[in-house]
Amino acid sequence: MSLFEELKRRNVFRVGIAYAVTSWLLLQVADIVLENIVAPSWVMQAFMLALALGFPLALFFAWAFELTPEGLKKEKDVDRTASIAPQTGRKLGYIIIAVMALALSYFIWESRFSSSESATVEEAVASAEKSIAVLPFVNMSDDPANEYFSDGIAEELLNALVKVKGLRVASRTSSFAFKENKTISIPDIAKSLNVDHVLEGSVRKAGNTVRITAQLIDVRTDRHLWSGTYDRELEDIFAIQDEIAGQIVQALKIALGAGGQEAVAHFLQPTENLESYELYLKGRYFWQRRGEDNIRRAIDLFEQATQLDPQFARAWSSLAAAHITLPAYSDATGHEHNPPAILAAKRALTLDDSLAEAYAVLGDIARVNRKWTKAKAYYERATASEPKNSTAHLWYGEHHATVGRMHDALEEALIAYQLDPLHPATNAHLAQLYLWHKDTGNALKYAMTAWDLGYIVGLRIQLDIHLFLGDSEQALAVARQFDNTLEFPVGVAELYVGARMDASKRELFLQTLAEYEAMMPFGGLLVGYASLDRLDDAYRVAGRGWQSTGANAWGILWQDGMAAFRQDPRFAELVTELGLMDYWRANGWPDGCQPEADRLRCE
Repeated sequence: MSLFEELKRRNVFRVGIAYAVTSWLLLQVADIVLENIVAPSWVMQAFMLALALGFPLALFFAWAFELTPEGLKKEKDVDRTASIAPQTGRKLGYIIIAVMALALSYFIWESRFSSSESATVEEAVASAEKSIAVLPFVNMSDDPANEYFSDGIAEELLNALVKVKGLRVASRTSSFAFKENKTISIPDIAKSLNVDHVLEGSVRKAGNTVRITAQLIDVRTDRHLWSGTYDRELEDIFAIQDEIAGQIVQALKIALGAGGQEAVAHFLQPTENLESYELYLKGRYFWQRRGEDNIRRAIDLFEQATQLDPQFARAWSSLAAAHITLPAYSDATGHEHNPPAILAAKRALTLDDSLAEAYAVLGDIARVNRKWTKAKAYYERATASEPKNSTAHLWYGEHHATVGRMHDALEEALIAYQLDPLHPATNAHLAQLYLWHKDTGNALKYAMTAWDLGYIVGLRIQLDIHLFLGDSEQALAVARQFDNTLEFPVGVAELYVGARMDASKRELFLQTLAEYEAMMPFGGLLVGYASLDRLDDAYRVAGRGWQSTGANAWGILWQDGMAAFRQDPRFAELVTELGLMDYWRANGWPDGCQPEADRLRCE
């Protein structure tokens, strides 16, 4: 008898298959259980190792032993005429079928619910993970101008807590979104941010002394886990922040049994110059408020901070971030502000190579300049340096979306949303991605949130969604709201809806579009022509703008209304000019597109 036949007779193959399928199913169950009890990662690793070591042992026992009515015996001691190996094989076959049915059921459940849940973001937030929001501290000083200091203390504590492993910290944008709303309750804030703990406090600054009070609240039980009051000289501010952060983590560990949680990394004193630090806090205060005047003032304050302490890495990083955001809020250009941003970011990384903000700034500038591979590398350094930095994940997701990697973009956007659920651009980005995935329910949800947060892109995406659904009434209602914005000339959006819904109205819209070409944003102009099959005009606009238009605008290529544009033979030439073909060859092709001879075949 051949070795193969002997292995088959002794049920070695069946044992191997049964063991492999059962092990896979056990791993899925263990993964869910261990995640929910927040077990250390080594537990899962040890379990996997045990199963792996068990596989050759199972095969050995199947070969060397046989199950008989009298129990387990060595195979050589079993009379072949009395062997029940065939019956055992049939039982193993039934076991394999049963386990595979369970595995298939689990796979269907995971595919239907887990994937749809990932599409509803809330599932992206691990419910068993400890979570906290640091609310803006109340300024109790006599001088209202000291608000920058109370905001800065809260932000610095937030930055320290972000470094705690196993603790999810709501990002500053979301936590501070409730600063002006004095009526909303702590439980409602926690629900909006999807956290179960809140840190709130106050700061009273007078001359060179400061009093900081803070309290940690378990929102689920409305119980105060810890509170503290600190009266110090201002020179001790870094020690106070370190002390408060450490006591918060200790309180969480005691209250929640988070024994596996590592203590917070000690607050690293960012500068020895207290005046430079105060200028830095003021700069962050104004930069976070955006607007041209605020950002220009922030740049001035960050420059003063770096002059007083040239070794202050975070001041250099913030200066870089302020420079690249100014063009979005003013007539300033990237040509003017990108060079000083690059210098400041690189100076920051020379002093501290762990600053995600500085890497993200360099990534964004590389992306704007269509240096796609370099941008990707910078974003990956940013997210690796600070995995809980929501901006780094948002910008990396936007990069993926610009180059057509929409599934990767959604993954990064979900992480950014988990960290910062009330960030306007994150909600708009998610809405656009869900529309690409044809998940109009989630797309509308996040587009409306973005618009409620004051971000006009959320309104534009709502228009795209209603057009996709063929809902002319809702599309017209949204289009009329554009009359109150500066995005489009008055009435053009309404004409566009009419043209999309009624072929007889196309010519009027196209005439109007040609008339207003000089006033229309690049993206609106490109989609306007492409979505109405005026591909020659669309490629004329694209050809005119490929050199002068920043990379961010080219994310428009992947919108639903651009399908015919992507399917045109000229598309391959355009993306080659944009440098995307080389990027795709090295990093994978965009979703829905594949190379075909000398062209790119896209859906």
